[in-house]
Amino acid sequence: MSDTLQQLAGQALMVDVAGPRLGDEEAAFLQELGARAICLFRRNVPDEASIRRLIADLQCALGEDILIGMDQEGGAVMRTLFLPAAPSAMALGAVDDAELAEKVGAAVARGLASLGVNWNFAPVLDLNNNPANPVISERSFGEDPLKATRLARAWINGHLSEGVACCVKHFPGHGDTHTDSHLDLPVVDKPKAELRDYELSPFAALADLAPGMMSAHIRFPTLDADWPATLSPAILQQLLREQLGYQGVVITDGMNMKAIRERWGQAQGSAQALAAGADLSLVLQFPDEMEESKQALIAAVSAGRLSEARLQEAAARVDALIRRYPSRQRDYDAAQRAADADLFADAWRRALTAHGQPQRPPAGATLRLVVQDQAPSDGVSEAGLSADALIARLIAQLSRRFSLEVIRYQRREELDWRRLPQDGRYTVVASTTRERYGARERAEWRPDLHLALWNPYAAADLDAPALISYGFADAALDAVAQWLAGEIDAAGALPARLH
Repeated sequence: MSDTLQQLAGQALMVDVAGPRLGDEEAAFLQELGARAICLFRRNVPDEASIRRLIADLQCALGEDILIGMDQEGGAVMRTLFLPAAPSAMALGAVDDAELAEKVGAAVARGLASLGVNWNFAPVLDLNNNPANPVISERSFGEDPLKATRLARAWINGHLSEGVACCVKHFPGHGDTHTDSHLDLPVVDKPKAELRDYELSPFAALADLAPGMMSAHIRFPTLDADWPATLSPAILQQLLREQLGYQGVVITDGMNMKAIRERWGQAQGSAQALAAGADLSLVLQFPDEMEESKQALIAAVSAGRLSEARLQEAAARVDALIRRYPSRQRDYDAAQRAADADLFADAWRRALTAHGQPQRPPAGATLRLVVQDQAPSDGVSEAGLSADALIARLIAQLSRRFSLEVIRYQRREELDWRRLPQDGRYTVVASTTRERYGARERAEWRPDLHLALWNPYAAADLDAPALISYGFADAALDAVAQWLAGEIDAAGALPARLH
């Protein structure tokens, strides 16, 4: 076995690291693996100093020519808590202002560039044509392909202008699924023409612009009867490379997701993905499977299932991406950071959307807030909004105008709506998770106002007027409070049908 093949196999993997510090043992493992692409998660970025140190340590261990990737979409998918909180894609869709989208994309990139992150797994190009989708929702710009493409193009242009690569996802489209590929393998069984005209259209339109593209762990039987997109030569090579002419870096979605790992495993999945046309396999969570994935690539070359030329092609694309977008930590001065925070706050305010003609409470009223005590993560985004955080923000903003009574519950099935006092108080339900409401809540819960603070589709679940924020960043909650106080109107427009 040649040293070149060993090197190429290691360079075909993007992996993660355990925490905010790179220990000697983990550094030695990465050096032995030969990886030069690292994906960071919130556990790696507790604060600005930690991530700067971690990236510097990674560069010391692996060399300066590395890829540091992260999901920094905006909204609920923001790995950092210390950078200004960008609006979600659907919030930008509700505003429908391409100039704003471009400025937001640039501001997101400025924050990442200050840390040394040179590849952002954003924006999402999936289209919202399925209200039952459990995983995309507010991460999409909306349901209209032309509008979504226009806003995504502006966001990407802004982002690239700051010298940070982006990576559109999830090719060829994750919008019309009922299943989360973290948990199972979705199937989208549509005619080719329908996929071409709808799901594929943003990817096709932006293929010349996006330096990176992430594949979807989804089966499209009319495109490939056997393989999901991540493992499909018909989709990654014939459709994406040959028909759409895409020349950028193709990376798989996380191979630890159940859609792949429980069927093929990360190792064999990686070999098939590289053979299919991917340039990087995103192998996460299990160090032994990272090493097994490297060995699977080598074995596939030996067995003739994967050519060394294919690995060389993949490495050359990654080389070009690193040269164009190097990992270099930059200054992010206080004035620029404050301006970016103001930009994001303006976007959150402008996105605020009324559904079903909500009425504000009268001044001096007591608001009865019904809210889940702790909102868990959905496994894709970060943890949802806790009751304590919401209450603190509302009290800080509204204490001079309203009193606040809070009813907390741990799980929705614990709350008996019929036992709430029938005293005429203005009752507000705050939805702080991505989870939709079930039949019991739909039948019984009757608030005066529904605050849909995460999943906008939850606004369709309760028979009540709603205020939709498309996210729960502090600036989004401030906008909600300003609306309740009568200081601003809800001027956003829903970028997707809720039913």
